[in-house]
Amino acid sequence: LTETYIELRKLENEVLSILSNKQAELFESEKLQIKVSLSQFYGIEINDFAVAVAKTALWIAEYQMLQETLNLGIVLSVETTLPLKNYDQILEANALRFDWKDLLAPKNCDYIIGNPPFVGARLMSKEQKSEILNIWKDTKNSGNLDYVTGWYKIAANYMLDTSIQASLVSTNSLCQGEQTVILWKYLFENGIKINNAYQTFIWNSESTDKAHVYCIIIQFSYIEQKNKCLIDKLNTKQYYPYINQYLLPFKAPFISSRTRPISVAPEIGIGNKPIDGGYYLFEEDEMKNFIKQEPNSEKYFKRWYGADEFLNNKTRYCLWLGDCSPNEIKTMPLCKDRVAKVKEYRLESKNEGTRKLALNPTRFHVENMPKEDNYFLIPCTSSENRIYIPIGFMTTDDICSNACLLVQKANTYHFGIMTSIIHMAWMRTVAGRLKSDYRYSKDIVYNNFVWINATEEQKEKITKTAQTILDARNLYPNDSLATLYDDILMPTELRKAHKANDKAVLALYGLSPNATESEMVARMFELYQAKVSGVNNTGLDLL
Repeated sequence: LTETYIELRKLENEVLSILSNKQAELFESEKLQIKVSLSQFYGIEINDFAVAVAKTALWIAEYQMLQETLNLGIVLSVETTLPLKNYDQILEANALRFDWKDLLAPKNCDYIIGNPPFVGARLMSKEQKSEILNIWKDTKNSGNLDYVTGWYKIAANYMLDTSIQASLVSTNSLCQGEQTVILWKYLFENGIKINNAYQTFIWNSESTDKAHVYCIIIQFSYIEQKNKCLIDKLNTKQYYPYINQYLLPFKAPFISSRTRPISVAPEIGIGNKPIDGGYYLFEEDEMKNFIKQEPNSEKYFKRWYGADEFLNNKTRYCLWLGDCSPNEIKTMPLCKDRVAKVKEYRLESKNEGTRKLALNPTRFHVENMPKEDNYFLIPCTSSENRIYIPIGFMTTDDICSNACLLVQKANTYHFGIMTSIIHMAWMRTVAGRLKSDYRYSKDIVYNNFVWINATEEQKEKITKTAQTILDARNLYPNDSLATLYDDILMPTELRKAHKANDKAVLALYGLSPNATESEMVARMFELYQAKVSGVNNTGLDLL
Protein backbone atom coordinates (compact mmCIF):
# COMPACT_ATOMS: atom_id res chain seq x y z
CA LEU A 1 0.00 0.00 0.00
CA THR A 2 2.84 2.39 0.82
CA GLU A 3 4.46 1.84 -2.58
CA THR A 4 1.12 2.32 -4.31
CA TYR A 5 0.53 5.53 -2.35
CA ILE A 6 3.92 6.92 -3.44
CA GLU A 7 3.12 6.07 -7.06
CA LEU A 8 -0.23 7.84 -6.74
CA ARG A 9 1.45 10.95 -5.39
CA LYS A 10 3.83 10.94 -8.36
CA LEU A 11 0.90 10.53 -10.70
CA GLU A 12 -0.90 13.34 -8.90
CA ASN A 13 1.99 15.75 -9.57
CA GLU A 14 2.20 14.69 -13.19
CA VAL A 15 -1.53 15.19 -13.72
CA LEU A 16 -1.46 18.61 -12.04
CA SER A 17 1.41 19.65 -14.28
CA ILE A 18 -0.46 18.50 -17.36
CA LEU A 19 -3.64 20.26 -16.22
CA SER A 20 -1.77 23.50 -15.57
CA ASN A 21 -0.28 23.45 -19.08
CA LYS A 22 -3.63 22.49 -20.58
CA GLN A 23 -5.39 25.29 -18.73
CA ALA A 24 -2.92 27.83 -20.08
CA GLU A 25 -3.53 26.54 -23.60
CA LEU A 26 -7.29 26.70 -23.16
CA PHE A 27 -7.34 30.25 -21.82
CA GLU A 28 -4.93 31.38 -24.51
CA SER A 29 -7.04 29.96 -27.32
CA GLU A 30 -10.34 31.02 -25.64
CA LYS A 31 -11.93 28.07 -27.39
CA LEU A 32 -13.00 26.14 -24.32
CA GLN A 33 -14.38 26.95 -20.91
CA ILE A 34 -15.14 24.37 -18.23
CA LYS A 35 -18.67 24.01 -16.75
CA VAL A 36 -17.89 21.47 -14.03
CA SER A 37 -14.80 21.77 -11.86
CA LEU A 38 -13.21 19.61 -9.22
CA SER A 39 -14.18 22.11 -6.57
CA GLN A 40 -17.82 21.10 -7.03
CA PHE A 41 -17.16 17.57 -5.72
CA TYR A 42 -17.25 16.95 -1.98
CA GLY A 43 -16.59 13.69 -0.23
CA ILE A 44 -16.13 11.94 3.11
CA GLU A 45 -13.86 8.91 3.39
CA ILE A 46 -12.86 7.17 6.61
CA ASN A 47 -9.55 5.87 5.24
CA ASP A 48 -6.59 8.15 4.42
CA PHE A 49 -5.52 6.01 1.48
CA ALA A 50 -9.06 6.13 0.06
CA VAL A 51 -8.96 9.93 0.36
CA ALA A 52 -5.77 10.03 -1.72
CA VAL A 53 -7.31 7.72 -4.31
CA ALA A 54 -10.46 9.86 -4.50
CA LYS A 55 -8.50 13.05 -5.11
CA THR A 56 -6.32 11.46 -7.75
CA ALA A 57 -9.34 9.91 -9.47
CA LEU A 58 -10.95 13.35 -9.76
CA TRP A 59 -7.82 14.83 -11.32
CA ILE A 60 -7.53 11.99 -13.81
CA ALA A 61 -11.22 12.22 -14.72
CA GLU A 62 -10.93 15.97 -15.20
CA TYR A 63 -7.96 15.60 -17.53
CA GLN A 64 -9.71 12.89 -19.54
CA MET A 65 -12.82 15.01 -19.99
CA LEU A 66 -10.80 18.09 -20.93
CA GLN A 67 -9.00 16.10 -23.58
CA GLU A 68 -12.23 14.59 -24.91
CA THR A 69 -13.94 17.99 -25.01
CA LEU A 70 -11.01 19.51 -26.88
CA ASN A 71 -11.09 16.71 -29.42
CA LEU A 72 -14.78 17.42 -30.04
CA GLY A 73 -14.11 21.14 -30.43
CA ILE A 74 -16.93 21.98 -28.01
CA VAL A 75 -17.05 25.43 -26.39
CA LEU A 76 -18.62 25.51 -22.90
CA SER A 77 -19.95 28.47 -20.95
CA VAL A 78 -18.59 28.88 -17.43
CA GLU A 79 -15.04 29.78 -16.46
CA THR A 80 -12.83 27.08 -15.03
CA THR A 81 -10.83 26.91 -11.82
CA LEU A 82 -7.91 24.55 -12.39
CA PRO A 83 -5.66 23.24 -11.07
CA LEU A 84 -7.30 22.68 -7.70
CA LYS A 85 -5.17 24.12 -4.90
CA ASN A 86 -7.35 23.43 -1.87
CA TYR A 87 -8.34 19.82 -1.31
CA ASP A 88 -10.36 20.28 1.89
CA GLN A 89 -13.61 19.16 0.25
CA ILE A 90 -12.36 15.55 0.18
CA LEU A 91 -12.40 14.90 3.90
CA GLU A 92 -10.98 12.07 5.96
CA ALA A 93 -13.68 11.37 8.56
CA ASN A 94 -16.33 8.92 9.74
CA ALA A 95 -19.46 9.84 7.74
CA LEU A 96 -21.74 8.55 10.50
CA ARG A 97 -20.14 10.74 13.17
CA PHE A 98 -19.23 13.85 11.16
CA ASP A 99 -21.89 16.52 10.53
CA TRP A 100 -22.19 16.74 6.74
CA LYS A 101 -23.34 20.36 7.01
CA ASP A 102 -19.88 21.32 8.25
CA LEU A 103 -18.46 20.15 4.92
CA LEU A 104 -21.12 21.53 2.58
CA ALA A 105 -24.28 23.47 3.41
CA PRO A 106 -27.39 21.61 2.15
CA LYS A 107 -28.52 24.68 0.20
CA ASN A 108 -25.36 24.36 -1.91
CA CYS A 109 -25.79 20.63 -2.59
CA ASP A 110 -27.59 19.08 -5.55
CA TYR A 111 -26.75 15.38 -5.40
CA ILE A 112 -25.60 12.79 -2.86
CA ILE A 113 -24.00 9.73 -4.41
CA GLY A 114 -22.57 6.96 -2.27
CA ASN A 115 -21.55 3.36 -1.87
CA PRO A 116 -21.66 2.88 1.92
CA PRO A 117 -20.12 -0.20 3.59
CA PHE A 118 -22.10 -3.46 3.41
CA VAL A 119 -22.23 -4.84 6.97
CA GLY A 120 -25.18 -6.88 8.23
CA ALA A 121 -27.01 -6.19 11.49
CA ARG A 122 -25.46 -9.28 13.12
CA LEU A 123 -21.97 -8.75 11.69
CA MET A 124 -21.09 -5.24 12.87
CA SER A 125 -18.30 -4.39 15.25
CA LYS A 126 -19.27 -2.96 18.63
CA GLU A 127 -18.37 0.52 17.39
CA GLN A 128 -20.50 0.15 14.26
CA LYS A 129 -23.46 -1.20 16.24
CA SER A 130 -23.16 1.72 18.65
CA GLU A 131 -23.23 4.18 15.73
CA ILE A 132 -26.40 2.65 14.25
CA LEU A 133 -28.19 2.46 17.59
CA ASN A 134 -27.33 6.10 18.24
CA ILE A 135 -28.51 7.24 14.79
CA TRP A 136 -31.77 5.28 15.09
CA LYS A 137 -32.12 5.71 18.86
CA ASP A 138 -35.82 6.67 18.73
CA THR A 139 -36.77 3.82 16.38
CA LYS A 140 -38.18 0.48 17.56
CA ASN A 141 -36.18 -2.65 16.65
CA SER A 142 -33.28 -0.57 15.31
CA GLY A 143 -30.91 -3.35 16.37
CA ASN A 144 -32.11 -5.27 13.29
CA LEU A 145 -30.90 -2.60 10.87
CA ASP A 146 -27.86 -3.04 8.62
CA TYR A 147 -24.96 -0.60 8.77
CA VAL A 148 -25.87 1.08 5.47
CA THR A 149 -29.16 2.36 6.94
CA GLY A 150 -27.17 4.96 8.86
CA TRP A 151 -26.42 6.74 5.58
CA TYR A 152 -30.12 6.77 4.65
CA LYS A 153 -31.11 8.35 7.95
CA ILE A 154 -28.33 10.97 7.90
CA ALA A 155 -28.93 11.75 4.22
CA ALA A 156 -32.67 12.22 4.87
CA ASN A 157 -31.94 14.63 7.72
CA TYR A 158 -29.39 16.53 5.60
CA MET A 159 -31.78 16.80 2.62
CA LEU A 160 -34.74 18.15 4.60
CA ASP A 161 -36.37 21.25 3.00
CA THR A 162 -34.19 20.93 -0.12
CA SER A 163 -34.52 19.44 -3.62
CA ILE A 164 -31.40 17.29 -3.18
CA GLN A 165 -31.51 13.89 -4.88
CA ALA A 166 -29.66 11.03 -3.18
CA SER A 167 -28.61 7.78 -4.83
CA LEU A 168 -27.03 5.01 -2.76
CA VAL A 169 -25.76 1.55 -3.64
CA SER A 170 -26.96 -0.76 -0.87
CA THR A 171 -27.43 -4.41 -0.05
CA ASN A 172 -30.83 -5.72 -1.15
CA SER A 173 -31.63 -6.60 2.46
CA LEU A 174 -32.98 -3.05 2.88
CA CYS A 175 -36.04 -4.04 0.85
CA GLN A 176 -36.58 -7.51 2.32
CA GLY A 177 -38.01 -8.93 5.52
CA GLU A 178 -38.49 -7.02 8.77
CA GLN A 179 -35.85 -4.39 7.97
CA THR A 180 -38.07 -3.00 5.19
CA VAL A 181 -40.66 -1.88 7.73
CA ILE A 182 -38.15 -0.34 10.14
CA LEU A 183 -36.31 1.71 7.50
CA TRP A 184 -38.89 2.69 4.91
CA LYS A 185 -41.82 3.33 7.21
CA TYR A 186 -39.72 5.98 8.95
CA LEU A 187 -38.50 7.52 5.68
CA PHE A 188 -41.91 7.51 3.97
CA GLU A 189 -43.67 8.98 7.02
CA ASN A 190 -41.12 11.80 7.00
CA GLY A 191 -41.76 12.60 3.33
CA ILE A 192 -39.04 10.70 1.46
CA LYS A 193 -40.00 9.35 -2.01
CA ILE A 194 -38.31 6.64 -4.04
CA ASN A 195 -37.89 8.19 -7.49
CA ASN A 196 -35.79 5.62 -9.33
CA ALA A 197 -34.42 2.20 -8.46
CA TYR A 198 -32.32 -0.67 -9.74
CA GLN A 199 -33.58 -4.05 -8.51
CA THR A 200 -31.23 -6.74 -7.17
CA PHE A 201 -28.00 -7.32 -9.11
CA ILE A 202 -24.72 -9.00 -8.27
CA TRP A 203 -21.75 -6.80 -7.40
CA ASN A 204 -18.78 -8.88 -8.49
CA SER A 205 -15.59 -8.50 -6.51
CA GLU A 206 -12.30 -8.11 -8.41
CA SER A 207 -10.36 -9.73 -5.58
CA THR A 208 -9.08 -13.31 -5.63
CA ASP A 209 -11.85 -14.21 -3.17
CA LYS A 210 -14.81 -13.94 -5.51
CA ALA A 211 -17.43 -13.01 -2.95
CA HIS A 212 -20.68 -11.74 -4.44
CA VAL A 213 -22.71 -8.96 -2.88
CA TYR A 214 -26.36 -8.64 -3.87
CA CYS A 215 -27.08 -4.97 -4.34
CA ILE A 216 -29.76 -2.46 -5.20
CA ILE A 217 -29.51 1.21 -6.13
CA ILE A 218 -32.16 3.57 -4.78
CA GLN A 219 -32.57 7.23 -5.72
CA PHE A 220 -34.67 9.12 -3.20
CA SER A 221 -35.68 12.68 -2.40
CA TYR A 222 -38.31 14.83 -0.72
CA ILE A 223 -39.32 16.02 -4.21
CA GLU A 224 -41.44 13.44 -6.02
CA GLN A 225 -40.62 12.61 -9.61
CA LYS A 226 -43.60 11.92 -11.91
CA ASN A 227 -42.13 9.18 -14.09
CA LYS A 228 -40.09 6.80 -11.97
CA CYS A 229 -37.58 4.50 -13.63
CA LEU A 230 -37.39 0.90 -12.37
CA ILE A 231 -34.57 -1.26 -13.76
CA ASP A 232 -34.65 -5.04 -13.34
CA LYS A 233 -31.76 -7.53 -13.24
CA LEU A 234 -31.93 -7.90 -17.03
CA ASN A 235 -31.24 -4.16 -17.28
CA THR A 236 -34.75 -3.54 -18.64
CA LYS A 237 -36.05 -0.04 -17.90
CA GLN A 238 -39.72 0.68 -17.28
CA TYR A 239 -41.43 3.81 -16.01
CA TYR A 240 -44.16 3.94 -13.36
CA PRO A 241 -45.95 6.57 -11.25
CA TYR A 242 -44.89 4.86 -8.01
CA ILE A 243 -42.13 2.62 -6.58
CA ASN A 244 -42.77 1.00 -3.20
CA GLN A 245 -40.52 -0.17 -0.37
CA TYR A 246 -40.09 -3.59 -2.02
CA LEU A 247 -38.99 -1.87 -5.26
CA LEU A 248 -42.19 -2.84 -7.04
CA PRO A 249 -44.36 -0.45 -9.10
CA PHE A 250 -47.44 -0.06 -6.88
CA LYS A 251 -48.38 1.15 -3.42
CA ALA A 252 -48.10 -1.56 -0.78
CA PRO A 253 -48.71 -1.85 2.97
CA PHE A 254 -45.84 -2.60 5.32
CA ILE A 255 -45.65 -6.28 6.26
CA SER A 256 -44.67 -6.44 9.92
CA SER A 257 -43.60 -9.43 11.96
CA ARG A 258 -46.60 -11.35 13.33
CA THR A 259 -46.52 -14.12 15.95
CA ARG A 260 -49.88 -15.66 14.91
CA PRO A 261 -51.34 -16.24 11.42
CA ILE A 262 -53.46 -13.40 10.08
CA SER A 263 -55.87 -16.02 8.68
CA VAL A 264 -57.32 -19.25 10.02
CA ALA A 265 -54.46 -21.51 9.00
CA PRO A 266 -52.55 -24.59 10.22
CA GLU A 267 -50.10 -24.02 13.04
CA ILE A 268 -46.48 -23.40 12.05
CA GLY A 269 -43.38 -23.63 14.20
CA ILE A 270 -39.63 -23.93 14.05
CA GLY A 271 -37.92 -27.33 14.14
CA ASN A 272 -35.83 -28.80 16.93
CA LYS A 273 -32.73 -27.09 18.29
CA PRO A 274 -30.60 -29.55 20.29
CA ILE A 275 -27.63 -27.42 21.47
CA ASP A 276 -25.82 -30.72 21.97
CA GLY A 277 -22.34 -30.13 20.57
CA GLY A 278 -23.19 -32.71 17.91
CA TYR A 279 -23.19 -35.63 20.36
CA TYR A 280 -26.75 -36.67 19.51
CA LEU A 281 -26.28 -36.50 15.71
CA PHE A 282 -24.89 -39.40 13.68
CA GLU A 283 -23.95 -40.24 10.13
CA GLU A 284 -25.42 -43.57 9.02
CA ASP A 285 -22.18 -45.56 9.51
CA GLU A 286 -21.67 -43.99 12.92
CA MET A 287 -25.20 -44.96 13.96
CA LYS A 288 -24.79 -48.55 12.79
CA ASN A 289 -21.53 -48.91 14.68
CA PHE A 290 -23.11 -47.38 17.80
CA ILE A 291 -26.08 -49.80 17.64
CA LYS A 292 -23.72 -52.72 17.13
CA GLN A 293 -22.05 -51.85 20.42
CA GLU A 294 -25.29 -50.85 22.16
CA PRO A 295 -28.20 -52.82 20.61
CA ASN A 296 -30.87 -51.43 22.96
CA SER A 297 -30.27 -47.93 21.61
CA GLU A 298 -31.68 -48.75 18.16
CA LYS A 299 -35.28 -47.77 18.96
CA TYR A 300 -34.13 -44.30 20.06
CA PHE A 301 -32.63 -43.34 16.70
CA LYS A 302 -34.73 -41.24 14.34
CA ARG A 303 -34.03 -39.80 10.90
CA TRP A 304 -32.72 -36.23 11.21
CA TYR A 305 -33.66 -33.55 8.70
CA GLY A 306 -32.12 -30.14 8.38
CA ALA A 307 -32.72 -28.10 5.21
CA ASP A 308 -29.63 -29.64 3.56
CA GLU A 309 -30.60 -33.22 4.45
CA PHE A 310 -34.17 -32.65 3.23
CA LEU A 311 -33.25 -31.00 -0.08
CA ASN A 312 -30.27 -33.19 -0.97
CA ASN A 313 -31.31 -36.63 0.31
CA LYS A 314 -28.53 -36.68 2.86
CA THR A 315 -28.93 -39.35 5.53
CA ARG A 316 -28.34 -38.39 9.15
CA TYR A 317 -29.79 -39.67 12.40
CA CYS A 318 -30.55 -38.30 15.84
CA LEU A 319 -30.32 -40.14 19.13
CA TRP A 320 -33.46 -38.93 20.90
CA LEU A 321 -33.36 -39.82 24.60
CA GLY A 322 -35.85 -37.25 25.80
CA ASP A 323 -38.51 -39.92 26.26
CA CYS A 324 -36.12 -42.49 27.70
CA SER A 325 -36.33 -43.18 31.43
CA PRO A 326 -33.26 -42.65 33.66
CA ASN A 327 -33.20 -46.36 34.55
CA GLU A 328 -33.06 -47.36 30.89
CA ILE A 329 -30.30 -44.85 30.11
CA LYS A 330 -28.39 -46.31 33.06
CA THR A 331 -28.43 -49.72 31.34
CA MET A 332 -26.91 -48.21 28.14
CA PRO A 333 -23.41 -46.92 29.03
CA LEU A 334 -22.70 -45.47 25.57
CA CYS A 335 -25.94 -43.47 25.67
CA LYS A 336 -25.20 -42.35 29.22
CA ASP A 337 -21.76 -41.19 28.07
CA ARG A 338 -23.37 -39.10 25.31
CA VAL A 339 -25.72 -37.51 27.82
CA ALA A 340 -22.78 -36.67 30.09
CA LYS A 341 -20.88 -35.06 27.20
CA VAL A 342 -23.89 -32.95 26.25
CA LYS A 343 -24.19 -31.77 29.84
CA GLU A 344 -20.51 -30.86 29.92
CA TYR A 345 -20.76 -29.05 26.58
CA ARG A 346 -23.66 -26.93 27.85
CA LEU A 347 -21.99 -26.12 31.17
CA GLU A 348 -18.94 -24.77 29.32
CA SER A 349 -21.05 -22.29 27.35
CA LYS A 350 -20.71 -18.55 27.94
CA ASN A 351 -24.47 -18.24 27.53
CA GLU A 352 -26.39 -18.42 30.81
CA GLY A 353 -29.45 -19.92 29.14
CA THR A 354 -27.38 -22.74 27.65
CA ARG A 355 -25.80 -23.47 31.03
CA LYS A 356 -29.29 -23.83 32.52
CA LEU A 357 -30.12 -26.41 29.84
CA ALA A 358 -27.40 -28.59 31.33
CA LEU A 359 -29.88 -29.46 34.10
CA ASN A 360 -31.86 -31.49 31.53
CA PRO A 361 -29.21 -32.88 29.18
CA THR A 362 -31.53 -35.41 27.46
CA ARG A 363 -33.87 -32.61 26.31
CA PHE A 364 -33.41 -30.09 23.48
CA HIS A 365 -33.42 -26.32 23.74
CA VAL A 366 -36.36 -26.25 21.27
CA GLU A 367 -38.54 -29.33 20.84
CA ASN A 368 -41.14 -29.64 18.08
CA MET A 369 -42.02 -33.25 17.35
CA PRO A 370 -45.56 -33.60 15.97
CA LYS A 371 -47.55 -36.57 17.20
CA GLU A 372 -49.43 -36.95 13.91
CA ASP A 373 -48.07 -37.73 10.45
CA ASN A 374 -50.00 -35.04 8.56
CA TYR A 375 -47.43 -32.28 8.78
CA PHE A 376 -44.96 -30.92 6.26
CA LEU A 377 -41.53 -29.36 6.29
CA ILE A 378 -40.44 -26.05 4.75
CA PRO A 379 -36.67 -25.47 4.53
CA CYS A 380 -35.84 -22.05 5.98
CA THR A 381 -33.24 -21.44 3.27
CA SER A 382 -33.70 -22.31 -0.40
CA SER A 383 -31.93 -21.37 -3.63
CA GLU A 384 -33.13 -18.35 -5.60
CA ASN A 385 -32.78 -20.47 -8.75
CA ARG A 386 -35.93 -22.42 -7.85
CA ILE A 387 -39.36 -21.21 -8.88
CA TYR A 388 -40.87 -23.22 -6.03
CA ILE A 389 -39.45 -23.92 -2.58
CA PRO A 390 -39.61 -27.73 -2.21
CA ILE A 391 -42.03 -28.67 0.58
CA GLY A 392 -42.52 -32.23 1.82
CA PHE A 393 -44.67 -34.33 4.12
CA MET A 394 -42.92 -35.94 7.08
CA THR A 395 -43.70 -38.73 9.59
CA THR A 396 -43.43 -39.04 13.36
CA ASP A 397 -40.28 -41.13 12.82
CA ASP A 398 -38.54 -37.99 11.56
CA ILE A 399 -36.97 -35.21 13.63
CA CYS A 400 -36.59 -31.86 11.90
CA SER A 401 -33.95 -29.34 12.89
CA ASN A 402 -34.37 -25.62 13.47
CA ALA A 403 -33.14 -25.08 9.89
CA CYS A 404 -36.71 -26.00 8.94
CA LEU A 405 -40.25 -24.92 9.70
CA LEU A 406 -43.01 -27.44 10.45
CA VAL A 407 -46.66 -26.93 9.48
CA GLN A 408 -48.80 -29.20 11.66
CA LYS A 409 -52.29 -30.64 11.12
CA ALA A 410 -51.94 -29.84 7.45
CA ASN A 411 -53.39 -31.84 4.57
CA THR A 412 -52.84 -32.09 0.83
CA TYR A 413 -55.08 -29.07 0.19
CA HIS A 414 -52.86 -26.92 2.45
CA PHE A 415 -49.83 -28.31 0.64
CA GLY A 416 -51.36 -27.21 -2.70
CA ILE A 417 -51.78 -23.63 -1.50
CA MET A 418 -48.32 -23.48 0.07
CA THR A 419 -46.51 -24.84 -2.98
CA SER A 420 -48.43 -22.63 -5.43
CA ILE A 421 -46.89 -19.87 -7.51
CA ILE A 422 -48.92 -17.17 -5.71
CA HIS A 423 -47.52 -18.20 -2.33
CA MET A 424 -44.03 -18.28 -3.83
CA ALA A 425 -44.50 -14.81 -5.35
CA TRP A 426 -45.54 -13.53 -1.91
CA MET A 427 -42.50 -15.18 -0.33
CA ARG A 428 -40.10 -13.74 -2.92
CA THR A 429 -41.38 -10.23 -2.17
CA VAL A 430 -41.57 -10.10 1.63
CA ALA A 431 -39.02 -12.70 2.76
CA GLY A 432 -35.51 -11.90 3.82
CA ARG A 433 -32.51 -13.34 2.00
CA LEU A 434 -29.30 -15.11 2.89
CA LYS A 435 -27.06 -13.67 0.19
CA SER A 436 -29.50 -14.31 -2.66
CA ASP A 437 -31.18 -17.43 -1.24
CA TYR A 438 -34.74 -17.27 0.03
CA ARG A 439 -35.16 -17.09 3.82
CA TYR A 440 -38.66 -18.36 4.51
CA SER A 441 -39.90 -17.09 7.89
CA LYS A 442 -43.02 -17.88 9.86
CA ASP A 443 -43.49 -14.37 11.30
CA ILE A 444 -43.14 -12.41 8.05
CA VAL A 445 -44.02 -14.81 5.23
CA TYR A 446 -46.38 -17.47 6.61
CA ASN A 447 -48.24 -15.58 9.31
CA ASN A 448 -49.03 -12.65 6.97
CA PHE A 449 -50.22 -14.80 4.07
CA VAL A 450 -53.98 -14.43 3.54
CA TRP A 451 -55.98 -17.63 3.01
CA ILE A 452 -59.26 -17.77 1.10
CA ASN A 453 -62.39 -19.49 2.40
CA ALA A 454 -62.60 -22.05 -0.41
CA THR A 455 -65.70 -24.00 -1.36
CA GLU A 456 -65.64 -27.79 -1.11
CA GLU A 457 -65.40 -27.98 -4.88
CA GLN A 458 -62.38 -25.65 -4.92
CA LYS A 459 -60.72 -27.60 -2.10
CA GLU A 460 -61.26 -30.88 -3.91
CA LYS A 461 -59.76 -29.53 -7.13
CA ILE A 462 -56.65 -28.14 -5.41
CA THR A 463 -56.26 -31.33 -3.37
CA LYS A 464 -56.18 -33.32 -6.62
CA THR A 465 -53.67 -31.01 -8.33
CA ALA A 466 -51.49 -31.04 -5.19
CA GLN A 467 -51.54 -34.84 -5.09
CA THR A 468 -50.44 -34.87 -8.73
CA ILE A 469 -47.32 -32.94 -7.67
CA LEU A 470 -46.52 -35.57 -5.04
CA ASP A 471 -47.16 -38.36 -7.55
CA ALA A 472 -44.83 -36.73 -10.08
CA ARG A 473 -42.07 -36.56 -7.47
CA ASN A 474 -42.53 -40.26 -6.70
CA LEU A 475 -41.66 -41.10 -10.30
CA TYR A 476 -38.06 -40.12 -9.42
CA PRO A 477 -37.34 -41.82 -6.06
CA ASN A 478 -33.56 -41.61 -6.49
CA ASP A 479 -33.48 -37.88 -7.30
CA SER A 480 -33.18 -35.26 -4.58
CA LEU A 481 -35.68 -32.43 -4.29
CA ALA A 482 -32.82 -30.04 -5.04
CA THR A 483 -32.38 -31.76 -8.41
CA LEU A 484 -36.09 -32.10 -9.17
CA TYR A 485 -36.67 -28.39 -8.48
CA ASP A 486 -33.68 -27.16 -10.44
CA ASP A 487 -35.43 -25.01 -13.06
CA ILE A 488 -33.23 -26.48 -15.80
CA LEU A 489 -33.60 -30.12 -14.73
CA MET A 490 -37.24 -30.19 -13.50
CA PRO A 491 -39.00 -33.20 -15.09
CA THR A 492 -41.85 -32.51 -17.50
CA GLU A 493 -44.37 -34.38 -15.33
CA LEU A 494 -43.50 -32.32 -12.25
CA ARG A 495 -43.57 -29.00 -14.10
CA LYS A 496 -46.92 -29.87 -15.67
CA ALA A 497 -48.33 -30.83 -12.25
CA HIS A 498 -47.20 -27.54 -10.73
CA LYS A 499 -48.71 -25.55 -13.61
CA ALA A 500 -52.08 -27.29 -13.11
CA ASN A 501 -51.93 -26.61 -9.36
CA ASP A 502 -50.99 -22.96 -10.00
CA LYS A 503 -53.99 -22.55 -12.29
CA ALA A 504 -56.37 -23.91 -9.64
CA VAL A 505 -54.94 -21.73 -6.84
CA LEU A 506 -54.83 -18.59 -9.00
CA ALA A 507 -58.52 -19.12 -9.81
CA LEU A 508 -59.24 -19.35 -6.07
CA TYR A 509 -57.55 -15.97 -5.60
CA GLY A 510 -59.46 -14.43 -8.51
CA LEU A 511 -56.53 -14.28 -10.90
CA SER A 512 -56.12 -15.53 -14.45
CA PRO A 513 -53.74 -18.41 -15.27
CA ASN A 514 -51.54 -15.88 -17.10
CA ALA A 515 -51.25 -13.45 -14.20
CA THR A 516 -47.78 -11.93 -13.83
CA GLU A 517 -45.87 -12.21 -10.57
CA SER A 518 -46.34 -8.48 -10.05
CA GLU A 519 -50.13 -8.93 -10.38
CA MET A 520 -50.06 -11.81 -7.89
CA VAL A 521 -48.14 -9.75 -5.35
CA ALA A 522 -50.43 -6.76 -5.86
CA ARG A 523 -53.44 -9.03 -5.17
CA MET A 524 -51.84 -10.41 -2.01
CA PHE A 525 -51.13 -6.89 -0.73
CA GLU A 526 -54.75 -5.98 -1.49
CA LEU A 527 -55.99 -8.99 0.50
CA TYR A 528 -53.58 -8.22 3.34
CA GLN A 529 -54.83 -4.63 3.53
CA ALA A 530 -58.43 -5.85 3.57
CA LYS A 531 -57.63 -8.27 6.36
CA VAL A 532 -55.86 -5.80 8.64
CA SER A 533 -58.33 -2.97 8.01
CA GLY A 534 -61.47 -5.08 8.30
CA VAL A 535 -62.82 -3.51 5.08
CA ASN A 536 -63.07 -6.19 2.41
CA ASN A 537 -63.86 -4.94 -1.09
CA THR A 538 -61.89 -7.68 -2.84
CA GLY A 539 -64.83 -9.85 -3.81
CA LEU A 540 -63.24 -12.83 -2.03
CA ASP A 541 -64.23 -14.51 1.22
CA LEU A 542 -61.17 -14.30 3.46
CA LEU A 543 -60.44 -16.82 6.21
